[in-house]
Amino acid sequence: QASERTWLHFVFGFAGTWASVASANVLNMVLERRTDGDMTRTASRPLPSGRMKALHATVFGIVLGLTSAVLLLLVNFGTFCLGMIALLGYVLVYTPLKRVTPQALIIGAVPGAMPPLMGWTAHHGGVHSVGLILFAILLIWQVPHFMAIAIVHRDDYARAGIRVLPVVAGERRAVLEALVYSVVLLVVSLALVPLAGAGALYAATAIGLGVWLIRLCWAGRLGMDRAQARRVFLASLVYLPVLTLVLIIEGVARSLSQSLGQ
Repeated sequence: QASERTWLHFVFGFAGTWASVASANVLNMVLERRTDGDMTRTASRPLPSGRMKALHATVFGIVLGLTSAVLLLLVNFGTFCLGMIALLGYVLVYTPLKRVTPQALIIGAVPGAMPPLMGWTAHHGGVHSVGLILFAILLIWQVPHFMAIAIVHRDDYARAGIRVLPVVAGERRAVLEALVYSVVLLVVSLALVPLAGAGALYAATAIGLGVWLIRLCWAGRLGMDRAQARRVFLASLVYLPVLTLVLIIEGVARSLSQSLGQ
């Protein structure tokens, strides 16, 4: 019975988190459909291109949000609260602030980093230091990842009136922030070694990936062109899945070793 409950929590938690993220993205695109139409890279999305009506997308987004709420409540109240904070924070706080301040990036990174913490609370029933570190890794990672995007598409953001840092303060300031957050990311990622018992493979991977990202940001410290920004972006795309995969591999290996030892 305990095993069955664990699997149900996994299914409900996974589906509820997916529905929460999907709802946030759908409602975000409803609110930003005119802005998306002003940007080359988003003008072909269903709403600005006219392939979907805003009313239909709004209903779809709300249904996804309500579905998420029900599923996460079936897991536990803590996971439900985190999911609703992420959903409402992304749609009602982050989305309008993008046209007001470049600090909206950090505010939007909070709901963006919520899924691993939700997964932790779904499994363990509460917040723990390890869950918070996983949350922090994903939150910090978003800064160099998005700064690279903002540099590549700076003109698009300026035309749409979105106040990203490269538009407001220039590329050098954006690269400096990406560099600082990359250094912090390396330090925070290594916190899983003492706190969660992550092994040597994870530590070596975190150091290797972290140094790689730092070096790419450092190379553009005096001015980053679009080719350099694309390299940072691609490195960030590699960073997260590889780090996560190594952490999973170590966890599975540790569990198998314990089972065989028994």
